[in-house]
Amino acid sequence: MILVLRALGVGDLATGVPALRALRTAYPEQELALVAPAWLDPLVDLVGGIDRRIHADGLGPLPWTGPAPQIAVNLHGRGPQSHRTLAATRPRRMLAFANPDAGHHDGPVWDDDEHEVHRWCRLLARYGIPADPGDLALLPPSSSDVPAGVTVVHPGSKIRAKRWPTDRFAALARELTGRGHRVVVTGSADERDLAGRVAARAGLAASAVLAGRTDVGELAALVARARLVVSGDTGVAHLATGYGTPSVVLFGPVPPGRWGPPSGRSRHRVLTANDGEWTGGAGVGTPSTMAAIPLGRVLAAVDEAEQAVRTSGAVAA
Repeated sequence: MILVLRALGVGDLATGVPALRALRTAYPEQELALVAPAWLDPLVDLVGGIDRRIHADGLGPLPWTGPAPQIAVNLHGRGPQSHRTLAATRPRRMLAFANPDAGHHDGPVWDDDEHEVHRWCRLLARYGIPADPGDLALLPPSSSDVPAGVTVVHPGSKIRAKRWPTDRFAALARELTGRGHRVVVTGSADERDLAGRVAARAGLAASAVLAGRTDVGELAALVARARLVVSGDTGVAHLATGYGTPSVVLFGPVPPGRWGPPSGRSRHRVLTANDGEWTGGAGVGTPSTMAAIPLGRVLAAVDEAEQAVRTSGAVAA
């Protein structure tokens, strides 16, 4: 068995897709088991190739009672806690970034500035397992109980500093509606009030608020069939990348070089407070960064993303 730890959220799972598929290719005869939260199961289905799910929220002792895995792979972090979580299963071999505090010395050195997709591909390459960082496409969702052709506006984020101002999201939704977009507002159950405020200020009907009404599989289906996605740096942006759905992603305080869509994909536009030039370094900037992105720049980016679709035709972006 190959045991993989990726016990995080939507964006984390989506950026780990190339590494997971590389492991599936490298060990076709082995059972591939993924440690992740249970609520991510519908998205795990869209990755493909995962034989077994082991449910865990965050780090800590795993519900593991089987024999020692042949290989344990840490796609969660640099350790030491995540390393120790996997080491407790007594794998014959562990693939992970070097962490002497956890007793793991043979892995590559962690790079804070590295894009999350490339990070895990580089880890596997260190152990002789090639991974394609461009292999981000998710499988087609089976759910058909979501509207098609809508524009998804996603104002929330678990990190408040990564939220564009509510009034600006409302103004965006109102303007897009005036241009003929069928706007829906998404989010988690905890973000339903936020989504409701955006919709109300935009003049949208209450039925346009889908926050808290979709599980992660239904959200993926919504994004896969959407006309456009506009969001901050959060999981729904990674779903748009996985389905080639045109998107505009607003970044701050984390730089897009670590979590943004891959470069060279014209359907995806990234905005920061500095006309696309990040000046805050690799670390965290200030909460005011997001507020500095004006509505006009977002609308211009929407036009660019939609123009890229028209010029590319059926060619995947």
